[in-house]
Amino acid sequence: MGVDTVTSMIPRIKDKVSEEEWAIRVNLAACYQLVAHYDMTDLIFTHISARIPGTTDQFLINPYGLFFDEITASSLVKVDIDGKILDDTVFKINPAGYTIHSAVHGARHDVECVIHTHTAAGMAVSAQKQGLLPLTQNSLMFYNRLAYHGYEGIALDLDERERLVRDLGDNIAMILRNHGLLTVGGTVSEAFRRIYYLEKSCLAQIHALSGGSEVIIPPKEVCETAVAQFTDLGSKNVLEWAGLLRLLDRKGSNFRH
Repeated sequence: MGVDTVTSMIPRIKDKVSEEEWAIRVNLAACYQLVAHYDMTDLIFTHISARIPGTTDQFLINPYGLFFDEITASSLVKVDIDGKILDDTVFKINPAGYTIHSAVHGARHDVECVIHTHTAAGMAVSAQKQGLLPLTQNSLMFYNRLAYHGYEGIALDLDERERLVRDLGDNIAMILRNHGLLTVGGTVSEAFRRIYYLEKSCLAQIHALSGGSEVIIPPKEVCETAVAQFTDLGSKNVLEWAGLLRLLDRKGSNFRH
């Protein structure tokens, strides 16, 4: 069954939701398809969520079982913090995804979007004792803004939510030890930008450490200057998000369905 066939089975719901909800659905569906485009998926087993505008207890997440390049605005599932599905849909949600995303959305009302991935580079760095090193310009985006959470098994225990939130604090990203990566953002585009560069940072670190020579770490004051520059530039990514949407359009993506 191809992408178009799957999409044709899902009614378009644009006229059944508010303009604000539809806009966030479109951006979130685009984010899923971009994560697929940049090869940051793990079959069906990771997840991205976005808060419903104007709420503190409702968010959108992927329909469990669809690949990320199949996800469209209409197929996304709306749930509340208690895990109740609010849409008229045949789809279920990933229980581990609910645990992680409900934890963050319940505690961080400044966050619109949460992205969690299991990439090879991200998992590799998550298993390295020193975590992410400030080796590259990309990695300095996360200097003193990155948290760590110890592995507790598949995230099915709702009690873990308290510890996830505690460890995340007010940071922009978190490495889940022996597991993967997580980023948050005040917009979908901001969260995507962070996961894109966190993934590149992890990949660069794996390559650098495998080179067999001693690596160079910039002085602390340089790292602090760089992260301040990134913080100032962080919200100015409108141009790159627009370009990413054009990339999907050139591919003939159906994310707006």
